[in-house]
Amino acid sequence: MSVKPAAQETTVSLGFGARALYLLPLAVAIAAALSACGGGDKPGAGPAGGGMPPAPVGIIKAELQAVGLQTELPGRVEALRSAQVRARVNGVVLKRLFTEGSEVREGQPLFQIDPAPYQAQFDSAQAQLARAQANVAQAVAQAERNKPLAEAKAISQQEYIASVAAAKAAEADVAAAKAAVQSAKLNLDYAAVRAPISGRIGRALVTEGALVSAAEATQLALIQQTDKVYVNFTQSANEVQQLRRALAGGKLRAGASSAQVRVVLDDGSELAQPGKLLFTDLSVDAGSGQVLLRAEVANPGAALLPGQYVRVRMSQGELPGGILLPQQAVKRSNQGDTVLVVGAGNKPEPRPVKIGSAQGNQWVVLDGLKPGEQVIVDGFQKMFVPGAPVSPMPWSPAASAAAPAASAASR
Repeated sequence: MSVKPAAQETTVSLGFGARALYLLPLAVAIAAALSACGGGDKPGAGPAGGGMPPAPVGIIKAELQAVGLQTELPGRVEALRSAQVRARVNGVVLKRLFTEGSEVREGQPLFQIDPAPYQAQFDSAQAQLARAQANVAQAVAQAERNKPLAEAKAISQQEYIASVAAAKAAEADVAAAKAAVQSAKLNLDYAAVRAPISGRIGRALVTEGALVSAAEATQLALIQQTDKVYVNFTQSANEVQQLRRALAGGKLRAGASSAQVRVVLDDGSELAQPGKLLFTDLSVDAGSGQVLLRAEVANPGAALLPGQYVRVRMSQGELPGGILLPQQAVKRSNQGDTVLVVGAGNKPEPRPVKIGSAQGNQWVVLDGLKPGEQVIVDGFQKMFVPGAPVSPMPWSPAASAAAPAASAASR
């Protein structure tokens, strides 16, 4: 009876010890995991401790350089010379003597108006002239015969004076008849409508059989010279005054290409031939506050058409010390323009800047940057943590353009 209780106690003691030995390795593993997690939260841990490496960014150094200030303005193309071909006599159009859209020469026949009535007027005027010339011959001869008779008192002085007056009246009739002949000849010539200038002619505005009128000056066609064209564009009067003050104050200087004008077409391409600025108007439009400017541009191949809308890029001065930045480096908003510069500890810092005009795909920075500062151009998408250090490296446009292409090819 006394042996059984002892055996039961021994069994309970051994069961508890086995359970303790079984739980010990699990506790050690949990403690090690907690220790590892706590070590990763220590400040200053590097990539080996689980931290992010500095983001690589492309930078350029700000450098002062002479920059031509270009202005882009809207403009319209106008033909160098333009002439409306109009009827100068009344009549019916018999023929069209040109090909629509072709080049015509000055004096070339374009239309033929029925000349029959004007030929008849011309013939009648010539007959009147012949009669007047015959009358003047008789009147002059009569006056010459009466002269010695008047001196001999064979006829009265009044009769002689009347014969002289008749001779002079006959001479006046001849002059009037000659003028009538000339007028009739002009009308006959106007029946053949000729080109007033050389150039390219458009479509015919009348057809054969149409009745045209000199009183209404019926327009028949339009001729335009387009081997050279004018480009008319406008600029704010305030901008013109600011540029003049900047030039007078020495902030800007006149560049070598100040009078050159570049024409930008609808597709964004520039016309190969630069134009030259002819004049700036002396008055300001009261309604718009704009000043008219005109440039002359060579137009080989008729690349520009009269009435066409274009953009004009014009250099209006040269900034002695400006900074050029790629447009992707500048963030523009209603609050102002900013860039990111690499500051102390390679940390990016926002910097407000003053932007001028665009030069191709670059902005002209007028204020806000110092020479030598590193401006971030590329790699913004890699900067996940604001204010975290970055790894700056020189940026090149070619490398930036090749990266997206390589990424697309790998897909």
